[in-house]
Amino acid sequence: MNGHNGKNGSHNSVSLNGTSPSRSTTSGEQTSPETDKLEQDELGVIVRGSLTEGLEMRLAEGRSVEELRVGKFVVVEGEQNQFFAMLNDVRLDATSSGVLLSPPRRNELLSRAVLSGTSTFGTVSLRPMLMVPAGSDANDPDSLLPVKTIPPHFSPVYEATREDVSRVFGDESQPKFFNVGTPLDMDTPVCLNLDRWIERSNAIFGKSGTGKTFLTRLCICGVIKADKAVHLIFDMHSEYGWQGTTEEAGRSSVRGLKQYFRERVQIFTLDRASSTRRGVRPDHEVKIPYSQITVEDIMLLQRELNLNATAVETCYLLVSRFGEKKWLEQFLQMDAEDIKEFVGENNAHSGALAALQRKLKVLVASCKDFLLPSIPGDDDAVQHILATLQSGRNVVLEFGKNDQPMQYMLVVNILTRRLHDIYRTLVEKAMGSESAKPRPLVIAIEEAHKFLSPQLADQTIFGTIAREMRKYNVTLLIIDQRPSGIDDEVLSQVGTKICCLLDDEKDIEAVLNGVSGANSLRSVLASLETKQQALIFGHAVPMPVVVRTRSYDDDAFKFAMMDGKPMQEDETSEALRARLERDRDLDFA
Repeated sequence: MNGHNGKNGSHNSVSLNGTSPSRSTTSGEQTSPETDKLEQDELGVIVRGSLTEGLEMRLAEGRSVEELRVGKFVVVEGEQNQFFAMLNDVRLDATSSGVLLSPPRRNELLSRAVLSGTSTFGTVSLRPMLMVPAGSDANDPDSLLPVKTIPPHFSPVYEATREDVSRVFGDESQPKFFNVGTPLDMDTPVCLNLDRWIERSNAIFGKSGTGKTFLTRLCICGVIKADKAVHLIFDMHSEYGWQGTTEEAGRSSVRGLKQYFRERVQIFTLDRASSTRRGVRPDHEVKIPYSQITVEDIMLLQRELNLNATAVETCYLLVSRFGEKKWLEQFLQMDAEDIKEFVGENNAHSGALAALQRKLKVLVASCKDFLLPSIPGDDDAVQHILATLQSGRNVVLEFGKNDQPMQYMLVVNILTRRLHDIYRTLVEKAMGSESAKPRPLVIAIEEAHKFLSPQLADQTIFGTIAREMRKYNVTLLIIDQRPSGIDDEVLSQVGTKICCLLDDEKDIEAVLNGVSGANSLRSVLASLETKQQALIFGHAVPMPVVVRTRSYDDDAFKFAMMDGKPMQEDETSEALRARLERDRDLDFA
């Protein structure tokens, strides 16, 4: 096991009596320069703790509490194990209350210096997240173990080094790891394990303006570049396809997925005119026939259409009378006499039937740009999307002006339900034969609480997908600012959560519900900065970590997303940049 000598070195090996071999253990003995440096680089020592409550570290003399940040990644050297921990609280302590009753005045600098670090000191709360047995192979991922014990008194604590971060979170030189940011106060990549990322549904949470969209683009870029899965992205505000907006000073837009991955990303649209005005040439315009609307779709819109339970029951009567494909079209064509006849034959309520018809006409009118009585058989949007996904390309569906909640919810539910049915059939066929399973599909949805609320989660396809995990090779990427609006059972099935700042207690409670060490993570989550910081925890990372998120669309990111195009021999970075610009600007020239 490597050792530390502070920020720029590595941990010294620890002997079984708990002391570093180079450190003097007898009081009053002279220490070597190496020992002096090692002690200088210590953050402090463990003075108390428990497995359930975490550890307490006394801050080393000469260290200031103002150097520390909640969420910092540190390493504790035990006698037999090394512990990777997160800093979750800092407080001021004193050996005696008398010191605090008569504090030195501001101009009594000598008294303040004498007391600091001896009679008064900082105490730091740490939460161990992983442990590694002494002497284990640094390249063995199985050596990272859950914490089952704690280090002894006076175990030294160090800041994590680059080697520590790479050992825990992986190295981006391996294709399955993708750099999403760096730990606080460090310049070392923290990586997601993409193989584990696509195994379950994931979520990106944060209040408005915290950078959820940038983080979503970042994660999707990583999966596309590594070719781990394909995506269907329901782009409510046209931020993912060709370009997106930014608040960064000096620029108004950033590149979208299409500009990075070209033919590997296809743009579908519900509003061709909007796409054209933005300089985007969509690959397909989506039209949906009445025949694809089911009662489930109407149930999802109960709140938006102000429907009661009777209206849903009436829809089922209409399906029973006209069939699943024709019920909506036939119902909208019914006049007063037809309604009277239907009421008599089916013992329905005439008032409820008339009210339902009025509200469904409002729905159809609001969706007239893309919802039609019928479409040609070869213009089935779902079949076009499926063919694109199965060819290994990703789909961004832009909504343009059709971005109202009712329009968004209807389209997302219809397309997701049909694709899930098709994927289920394909996976079941693969189970019974030698045919290959379809490529893993990640469906990205914004405003996810509208689909996954406690009232709707059991009734919509999204609740089904979240609970199935990866059973039929379909998972969700949930993007939302109100996690408290999502059903608790669905949240418990989310594999990895990336959380930006949340300042509502209900949202913080929802995100951390059922998570081990939730109390310690609560203070970490509440202390995040508004921009470019996130807490990541769950299936795709070995332990929770706070990161300063990677910049999106700067030069470093552009080069990293070269889509497999290496720098040519003797090519300068300036020439590389020019070549990439030429290649990618050809797309919509």
